Amino acid sequence: MRNRTKTPVQVVIAASLALVSASSFASDAEITIRVTNVASNQGEVGCALFPAGSAFPMDATAARQLWQKAESPGVTCRFDKVAPGSWAVSASHDLNGNRKVDTNFLGIPTEAWGVSNNARPMLRAPKFDEAAFKIAAGQSLTLEIKVDK
Repeated sequence: MRNRTKTPVQVVIAASLALVSASSFASDAEITIRVTNVASNQGEVGCALFPAGSAFPMDATAARQLWQKAESPGVTCRFDKVAPGSWAVSASHDLNGNRKVDTNFLGIPTEAWGVSNNARPMLRAPKFDEAAFKIAAGQSLTLEIKVDK
């Protein structure tokens, strides 16, 4: 039978790992997105959390995404364990299940969409800087995004 008593070095290593793990979770932030103006219960509402430097808002491959059943007049998305820094969020009401904002032949969205800071420039997609916000370590932040066509 092996002796299961830990050596002082093992105890110090275990304690250090526990502290590092606990401090990394303490520095994580939480972002709650309230998506408003959802017109119907049809389809899904998606929220995408984009880091700085990503292809916001068109390419969500670098974004953390949450999808849920649409509910009128709105839904809530929660992102936990968010690193401190600059972020932007997009939201959309996907009516046909393809999990993207559909557009017409001119590139104009035919499904409701919105971004953080409710930035809605004319004739182009919003830029990251227009929708960006900062979050600090351990902060909880709630944003409201109104979706519309």
